[in-house]
Amino acid sequence: MVIVTSTLTPPEGDQIANRLFRLSIGVFFIGGFLTSSVSLLVPQLKLTLHLDYRDALLVQLAFHSSYLLFALPITWIIVRNGYMRAIVVGLAVMTAACLTLTLAQTILSFAMVLGALLLLSAGQTFLQIASNTVVAVIGPSRGAARRLTLLQGFNSLGTVLGPLISAPLLLAELDADAARGVGATLPFAGTALVTAILMLAYFRHRNLLARGEAQPFTQTGRMFQVIRLPCLKWGTAAIFFYVGAEVAIGALLPTVLMRPDRLGVTPVIGGQLVSLYWGGAMAGRFLGAWMMMHMAESRLLLAVALGAVALTLSAIFLPGAFGAGVLIAVGLCNAIMYPTIYAMALPPDARQAPVASMWLCMAVVGGAIIPVVTGALADATALLPALALPAGCYAFIAWFAAHCPKPQEQNS
Repeated sequence: MVIVTSTLTPPEGDQIANRLFRLSIGVFFIGGFLTSSVSLLVPQLKLTLHLDYRDALLVQLAFHSSYLLFALPITWIIVRNGYMRAIVVGLAVMTAACLTLTLAQTILSFAMVLGALLLLSAGQTFLQIASNTVVAVIGPSRGAARRLTLLQGFNSLGTVLGPLISAPLLLAELDADAARGVGATLPFAGTALVTAILMLAYFRHRNLLARGEAQPFTQTGRMFQVIRLPCLKWGTAAIFFYVGAEVAIGALLPTVLMRPDRLGVTPVIGGQLVSLYWGGAMAGRFLGAWMMMHMAESRLLLAVALGAVALTLSAIFLPGAFGAGVLIAVGLCNAIMYPTIYAMALPPDARQAPVASMWLCMAVVGGAIIPVVTGALADATALLPALALPAGCYAFIAWFAAHCPKPQEQNS
């Protein structure tokens, strides 16, 4: 097996990098839109099918488990065919998944919903590995975290618009007949159209990146050799806990806001208010990209992780609008976590980047496991005390920020 590194061909290197960045905006945006829209399926299916928290959160298990199941074969496809062609395949899979999810919403089949979400996340896995890695390695390594943070800002814009657009369609009615209506199918039917357009755009630019000299790569040996790098090893764990905590809070937030001892709002309003949670991440990412020019990335990550711990624990005890507000504010702390952890963990050697990115992408399975465990805790105890688990996840991220070696020390 060989790794094919993507290189920029002078003298058009800057133009190609800029074009790649512009193409990536659409991919990051639609990924965010889907993530927040899928989270709204948790309260929708819980109310229409009368599920408990654990079963409803199987939505997140299906949506995030493919990152673990398919990351290795998808990495093989990427190193064989290149980043751009892999993104085309990922967008094609996502288009098919969105159409399947539209059908599942029409007939209200929980099993089909879970299957469609597994397929959807398989397509997203292509994008996670290929898009994040190519943006990080194409261009100066010193600016990798800033470039990823800017693109994650567009991802957050998608997560903000997702609840605003999808909540009135998915949560307007709570009975099964309404769930089968046309409105509930529109968010994912529209997304299928967008992913199809993006697929055609990437197919047109499939030769944008030149394929560099092949480098020998022993799949199993190199895979476990790379994960021994300190920042990658602990960064993989940090991604696991970050995604798990963010998804758990985002999925449970509408239910928290509907509680009489918090805001007591309707399901539609609760779903739309989740856009404030994702909106905090959007604002924080653009602000974070500016702050990274003036302070160390690890210090900024430490500060926001400790802030997330404090806010999540406060949400357990503070009543009314205060308790709701501090939980929504966790989104602001989430803002720079993923791109910063990713950039800190990624090895400086571009030949190791696809395998390292595979490990980081596999860690997104935390979004499948942590929410289900949180839901089980909520069923066993109560909803609010279960938020202690996401708080613990943020505590680990703070530890990672304080102890991760500098990027240049990874191979020392």
